[in-house]
Amino acid sequence: MPELPEVETIARGLAKRVTGDVIESVWLGSKPQTLKSPAAEIAATLENKRVAGVRRVGKHLVVDLQDAGKAGSRRPKTARKGKAGVSAPSGQEAQWIVHLGMTGRMLVCEPGAEIAKHTHAIAKLASGRELRFVDPRRFGRLSVGHGFKAAGYEPLEVELDRFVGLFRRRKTPIKSALLNQKLLSGVGNIYADESLFRARIRPRRRAASLTKEDLQRLYLALQEVLREAIELGGSSISDYVSADGEEGFFQLQHRVYGREGEKCLVCKMPIKRVVIAGRGSHYCPTCQK
Repeated sequence: MPELPEVETIARGLAKRVTGDVIESVWLGSKPQTLKSPAAEIAATLENKRVAGVRRVGKHLVVDLQDAGKAGSRRPKTARKGKAGVSAPSGQEAQWIVHLGMTGRMLVCEPGAEIAKHTHAIAKLASGRELRFVDPRRFGRLSVGHGFKAAGYEPLEVELDRFVGLFRRRKTPIKSALLNQKLLSGVGNIYADESLFRARIRPRRRAASLTKEDLQRLYLALQEVLREAIELGGSSISDYVSADGEEGFFQLQHRVYGREGEKCLVCKMPIKRVVIAGRGSHYCPTCQK
């Protein structure tokens, strides 16, 4: 499943390519699983709307929309730019919210490009291009709404004291706590494993057993890993590609994830894999305590 760096990469790519463009019409496929809002509501909300911006909220893509007749320029000004993408514009009226699921992709295509199998939505733009949602496994979701917010804190913006407070009294394994989207929105399996390795913390340790110093190391490691992954365009595992159809490169930097049985890059001991709450977790038994 695309995690924070992958969704951020896609959001930035889409923002550069479609901000200011107008959605003229929308085609939606016949598979109901992909639609979290009714098809008619999605089409009515999107058609004749100008894309005011595209940003990431947790693991979701949020396309901010304005009435096409109200925007005075092709690229309307936003209220501010945050560290993790483009923030919501002033005067927004509605939002197109996309969760990519396991295999979802949002691609900007020329109208003559072959329509891929498992294409579930096509938004025709005034520029002549098309914004397509493709999802072979149909775990992705499309919806519309207003003021969408993630359930948890933004990992790249949460302050250290708040981060420490999220985990100090939790009895669950720290790996499970990191994956809890009600605490931090956007962290998934890959980046939890990589952050725990850099912080030298075993994934099975109870969150409540970690000292403030442990959690400070984890905070810094998580920020470091996420920012590095964004710079490298995310990790291309399974079907992930950017809005331009390009793969990411952070998988080349993985130190534990997906390396079961291979030698640790630090101590040369074999990387182990365990299952925690149904999720595979990779770690070094020597480097992580």
